[in-house]
Amino acid sequence: MPNLANSDAAPLYEKVKRHMSEAILVGEWKPGMVLPNETVLAQGFGIAVGTVRRAMSDLVAEGLLSRRRKTGTVVTGRSPHHSLRFFFQYFRLHRADGSLVRSTSEMLSVERAAATPEQAVLLQLKPDAGVIKIRRIRHADGRPVMHDRLVLAADRLPGLPCEPAALPALLYLHLLERYGIRISAVREQITADIANDEDIALLGLAGREAVLTIDEVAYDQAGTPTILGYHRATTRAHSYINEVR
Repeated sequence: MPNLANSDAAPLYEKVKRHMSEAILVGEWKPGMVLPNETVLAQGFGIAVGTVRRAMSDLVAEGLLSRRRKTGTVVTGRSPHHSLRFFFQYFRLHRADGSLVRSTSEMLSVERAAATPEQAVLLQLKPDAGVIKIRRIRHADGRPVMHDRLVLAADRLPGLPCEPAALPALLYLHLLERYGIRISAVREQITADIANDEDIALLGLAGREAVLTIDEVAYDQAGTPTILGYHRATTRAHSYINEVR
């Protein structure tokens, strides 16, 4: 069990919730499993009992855990696939059977530039404010399935690595733990398009196939627009599922 006491911006109980939630999602903690008591968990995480209690209370309220008299705290088996807390390692392309896809990121480039007028408006920045542009490919089941262009305000991310190889694979998690920025809402515009040359090259397509395009604005916990995302994905072996719960 990781020691979570050495943290930066993210509240400790949020780190505990994330660790527990991911343990449930990846099947490490299976439905029906009875968890150790709060004191034992707190010792394992290297934190106070009250912090563990708060995290577990939240997960009980969200349905991932349940408290049973004489038994203790039990994993329910529910999987809230689309809670934004789970975007750290999962995204919303699912296999044909509906199962979650665990993805990996390949960073292609990082660029610092002045915001375009449209980017400044969408991110609520001053004209010509600095932005960071990131390009990456998402892989799932051993194949490239989505490529992304991300735009973020540079002044909110001091010290973000400038080299693609140094960028954190889990960007949302890095924003939370390094800068205290938690992505809490996303507004999407979804359309269909015909693959262009870049899609064919990056996604390994056979030709001018149909691709899914997703343009989004992601907002932090204060409602401030934080990330502009432009995604293009193949759905040959995966489907896009978006639910509101």
